[in-house]
Amino acid sequence: MTYELFYWDGIPGRGEFVRLALEQAGADYIDVARTEGGMGRMMAMMKGKAGTFAPFAPPFLKDGDVVVSHVANILLYLGGRLGLAPKDEAGRLEANGLQLTITDFVGEIHDVHHPIGVSLYYHEQRDEALRRAENFRDQRLPKFLGYFERTLGNGEGQVHAVGGALTYVDLSLFHLLEGLRYAFPKAMQAAEPDYPLLVALNAQVRELPRIKAYLASKRRLAFNEEGIFRHYPELDLPSG
Repeated sequence: MTYELFYWDGIPGRGEFVRLALEQAGADYIDVARTEGGMGRMMAMMKGKAGTFAPFAPPFLKDGDVVVSHVANILLYLGGRLGLAPKDEAGRLEANGLQLTITDFVGEIHDVHHPIGVSLYYHEQRDEALRRAENFRDQRLPKFLGYFERTLGNGEGQVHAVGGALTYVDLSLFHLLEGLRYAFPKAMQAAEPDYPLLVALNAQVRELPRIKAYLASKRRLAFNEEGIFRHYPELDLPSG
């Protein structure tokens, strides 16, 4: 059965964490909002009917009659089905915990450029964003990256977050690093020598045949200033 992924068109965003898993597994899926009438269908599902489950916001996944919302929840659902999760319960819970921590970090990354409210434009909260960015670069970025670095195991030339095989967490850490490089290129250039395993994992995932083909395809959406990872030069390390 073909999976249906619902996420905003035009931005990689949180939906990209799910796309990478589907692409790596070679799963049949439809990016619904990018099809004719797809946005209307997505909005209708979010409104739902009284007494029935309606996702609060995308991304969400439809698998037949099953609807799963939230990135970590979707990947928990898909992991075993796609061969991208540990087979034991302890491993599955560990992977889910790491994915939830990624979710926390993504929220903080978003709040760098929108520290006051999502209903306000960036230019309406720029001063607050400048203060938030300095704190993020100095404290939150190394705190999260340091944590993920410590979770990685390096054996036989391969780097993995959970156990000794590729999981959806590895794919998510790849996208996390790509997004940070786009949003904070100077800060990341300065920071990456401290996180050699994260850098190695990113390079390793990039060379996976299916991921490599996906990154070169039109299905891969470019980062831009409408998504979670936004590049505003003034929020990066100052020049000089």
